[in-house]
Amino acid sequence: MDQLEFIQIRRFILKLGKMLHKYGSPSFRLEAYLIEIATHFGLHASFNSTPTTLSIVLWSDHHEEEYNHSARMQPGDLDMNSLSRTDELAYELLSGDISLAEANMRLDKINIMPSPYGKSLTGIAFGLSTSAFAMLMGAGWSEIIYSGLLGLMVYFWTLWAFSSKRMSLMLEPLASFSVGFVACAINHYSSSGFNIWLIILSSLIILVPGLSLTMGLAELSSRNMVSGTARIMDAIMQLFKLYFGAFLGVSLGYQLFGQQDLAIAVTLPVWVNWLGVLLLSIGLVAIFRTRIKHVPWAMTSTFIAYATSTWSSGYLENGLGAFVGAFALGVFANLFSRIVNAPSTIVAMHGLIVLVPGSKTYIGLNSFISGQDIIKTDHIGQETFLILMSLVAGLIFANVVMPTRKSL
Repeated sequence: MDQLEFIQIRRFILKLGKMLHKYGSPSFRLEAYLIEIATHFGLHASFNSTPTTLSIVLWSDHHEEEYNHSARMQPGDLDMNSLSRTDELAYELLSGDISLAEANMRLDKINIMPSPYGKSLTGIAFGLSTSAFAMLMGAGWSEIIYSGLLGLMVYFWTLWAFSSKRMSLMLEPLASFSVGFVACAINHYSSSGFNIWLIILSSLIILVPGLSLTMGLAELSSRNMVSGTARIMDAIMQLFKLYFGAFLGVSLGYQLFGQQDLAIAVTLPVWVNWLGVLLLSIGLVAIFRTRIKHVPWAMTSTFIAYATSTWSSGYLENGLGAFVGAFALGVFANLFSRIVNAPSTIVAMHGLIVLVPGSKTYIGLNSFISGQDIIKTDHIGQETFLILMSLVAGLIFANVVMPTRKSL
């Protein structure tokens, strides 16, 4: 391998690795995928990925050419559209359909590609998803409506954070503070009372890091100790910031509007839960930037995860139904990868949203500090821990039964 060819290959691998990191790929999947790419080009490679760093070492057979690179990275956000297109491009390159130079040019175009759904649809998706989550939490109709409206307010804070670095550091506490304060104001002037903390949780659910907690445990189970620990600690800090902001907003609201009791919502029919799953699956399409051709698969994964976990919960106690849900979801996602030739992550993340216990962690934190229960639950800490373990175990078992076609 001559020096010019080595330079072209390592530039492509470096750019590919940074882009996949940017799209929120777990470290163990990202590293395995990049090793496959480097091996195809006849290079030896070593990669080390964490939520904030990416290190790459490449060398030829007899060490005629060597290269190492270490970059400080920002934690990635899920972008299934760019992830899918990047994987397609890499597949075309490895199949010989495009040249390395063309692949580099197309990577640059993908890297600056905006969301296919635009800001307006994404904002509607925020409101839709927060209302849908309120349905799954057993909220009443007024709480469902207010959760959606406050979810739109959270989206405006999120838009500001995208364009301001200072705002991005304050997003969680500022968004939760405003939601908590406005929820108190609405409850004070509303003719019928409602559960303030349930509305706050539903409105902030997009920011609650339950998915990061699950990904961190998955990385720890794959022996990626540094990345897994960093991701879990980052998720815990996000959770603390969210709760502190909400607690501060509610405390100020109580000072201005008076202490308000938590009202119990009227129990809605069971079909409302399924409506919530449908609306949540639709909202996640825009939030995760899922490609149109993958939307039916993504929405199906949400229903599979919810249906199997709900059904099995009737036979298994203490949240172990999440194991069955994660197992069914993992098998379906890997089957999708084999049929469509796309990363299983594209549909797996949609289903995991209805399984991850981020909301339960938030509920437990609120019960511990304020002494008030958002919803009536027993042994919330034990159930949260078991759900987390069940999710990781379910996905591992699924990979054994139905191996994925791709590392991503």
